[in-house]
Amino acid sequence: MKIYQILLFVSFLIGCCVYLTIRLWQIFPFNQSGKIIFISAIIFLFLAFFLSFLLGNKLPVGITTFLYRVGSSWFMICVYLLMIFLLIDIVRITHLVNIDKYVFNNIYFFISLCSALTIIMSIGYYNYQNKTREEITLSSSKINENKQLKIVAISDLHLGYGIGNKELNRWIKLINKEEADVILICGDLIDNSIKPVRENNMNETLKKFHSKYGVYAILGNHEFISGSNESIRFIEDSDIILLKDSSVLINGLYIVGRDDATNKSRKSLKEILASIDNSKPIILMDHQPSNLDEAMKNNIDLQLSGHTHRGQIWPISWITDKIFEVSHGFYQKDKTNYYVTSGIGIWAGKFRLGSKSEYVVINFNY
Repeated sequence: MKIYQILLFVSFLIGCCVYLTIRLWQIFPFNQSGKIIFISAIIFLFLAFFLSFLLGNKLPVGITTFLYRVGSSWFMICVYLLMIFLLIDIVRITHLVNIDKYVFNNIYFFISLCSALTIIMSIGYYNYQNKTREEITLSSSKINENKQLKIVAISDLHLGYGIGNKELNRWIKLINKEEADVILICGDLIDNSIKPVRENNMNETLKKFHSKYGVYAILGNHEFISGSNESIRFIEDSDIILLKDSSVLINGLYIVGRDDATNKSRKSLKEILASIDNSKPIILMDHQPSNLDEAMKNNIDLQLSGHTHRGQIWPISWITDKIFEVSHGFYQKDKTNYYVTSGIGIWAGKFRLGSKSEYVVINFNY
């Protein structure tokens, strides 16, 4: 993002925070002292979100973890508060109903609002924790050697302040049960900082992944946020083979990994494929599912991507559906297959509404 885009986004966030704080002050149905305590707590939640990004690496990991989880969860709740308050203001502006007496300083509205948000976010938390197993079977159109490769593809783990060893261990047990031939990590293994994954020795946890031909990964945009050089060293220290504009031949097919599109000088797909036998099946990992025609034009059998999270929560899922040609699931163009996974992990608060956390099992025949 360019500087002006970052400033515009930050200004928008601050504007939303001010707007929500004013509206929350107006609806809180208790005396002045109660309002001050309530709004102080709300301001802390807003500050926690920003402080976890601005000062996170300068604070102890435990404190930043608390700020990040509390602040980012509040950020997700605010998406729904913003929609509710904007809807109320539309009704107020149109004068269809004298809604103020039903909303401001009304204990019944306050209780109803808190109850509704609790139900919504509880559903979202359950959806996130409930990992979905997606299975597809595909065949290459190139050669037929009567072989099959069982692949488990995951993306967007976002390990760090939000997701730690306890959660990662559960995922590893789930995936290792598949007894895969190969495990592919399609970017964003790390979240926003290398500090928590190093201090918590998460590279040792990642070594528990096992498959016949190993674990392969590519960089996502978040590895550049956390520092690409440090991220690369961490991935290599985790006994994961990093494919960075490179390929590897496994049991008669190629696994190709592209550097993330954040790197503007990454190789073109044509350049990467120049040194390999294009008559063999090719599975491509490219974190961001943009410019899908490039894979089709280069005779790729299967492209695996992540990045979108399918918006994580509704209605942001509608936005990602509009931005990307395919923001989640299986897709096919000519002889090229695509699967965009919504990710096993998550960025920010652990809520899924209108999307799901998943891992993908692919039975690839060739």
